[in-house]
Amino acid sequence: MNRKVGYAIAVAGALALPFFVYPVFLMKVLCFALFACAFNLLIGFTGLLSFGHAAFFGGAGYVAGHTIKVMGWPFELGLIAGVAVAALIGLIMGGLAIRRQGIYFTMITLALAQMLFFVFLQAPFTGGEDGLQGVPRGKLLGVVDLSNDMTLYYVVLAICIAGFALIMRTVHSPFGQVLKAVKENEPRAISLGYDTDRYKLLAFVLSASLAGLAGATKTVVLGFETLTDVHWSMSGLVVLMTLVGGLGTLTGPIVGAVLIIALENKLGDFGNWMATLTSIEWFRTIGESVTIVTGFIFIVCVLAFRRGIVGELAALFKRAPAGSGAAH
Repeated sequence: MNRKVGYAIAVAGALALPFFVYPVFLMKVLCFALFACAFNLLIGFTGLLSFGHAAFFGGAGYVAGHTIKVMGWPFELGLIAGVAVAALIGLIMGGLAIRRQGIYFTMITLALAQMLFFVFLQAPFTGGEDGLQGVPRGKLLGVVDLSNDMTLYYVVLAICIAGFALIMRTVHSPFGQVLKAVKENEPRAISLGYDTDRYKLLAFVLSASLAGLAGATKTVVLGFETLTDVHWSMSGLVVLMTLVGGLGTLTGPIVGAVLIIALENKLGDFGNWMATLTSIEWFRTIGESVTIVTGFIFIVCVLAFRRGIVGELAALFKRAPAGSGAAH
């Protein structure tokens, strides 16, 4: 009941937030939050560390942008095309990668993702280093004009809530319980008669599809797609979001995405403001060094918050009643 109330409050806050914060920034945060949740489904609940999720995120973005801009497909069909291609890439990549475990699985996903990066670099429809520019937003179902930021925000919010609900339903389903069993002890799951490779492949494809949905939506929101989204550094960024927020928690990746994207977009403004206010140029330097700040946050979380922000808070709340009971 408390969890449902918390989700209701979060949704209500999200509905009111665009009246106080720039909607395009909020939509970008939502897309990365869905991306991080999709990645967390794979690593947090299945135990598979992929360094290739940028291929799904950026690949779906390119496909959605191309179909909407060049082929004239409507908004919803462009998203479906992006998700379908991400699922196909995930099926091929996952089919090859799950034959190995541990670091070998991770390196295979990284290698395959970098191969796709060079494909997108050379492919004529991606625009190469210039990227795919001028992607129109179009209309939802041919009726709702998405050129208005507020209208598009609520559409993106609905998409992300639906994606999060699917992840939550998956985690709490019998399928999700098997995934947790695979993460905890795969040989035991095999001994119980489960085809673990099939379950891991399904989880991989589902995670890839949701990551593709996030990438396709982001392309429509910003109106362009670049090679940054298919580079290995994007895969590292989503790992950072998940670890900072809380690996294996439902809301942790959302918190991590909000924190990292806010730092990337607002730290420079904050540094300039502080430098102007205090006449200390050091603040301006910090504002320009976003990667240093995010790296520092990552180090602090690894050393002091091993379970991430949400994970540590959850553990703290669990210990509190026991401590108070012992005191009485």
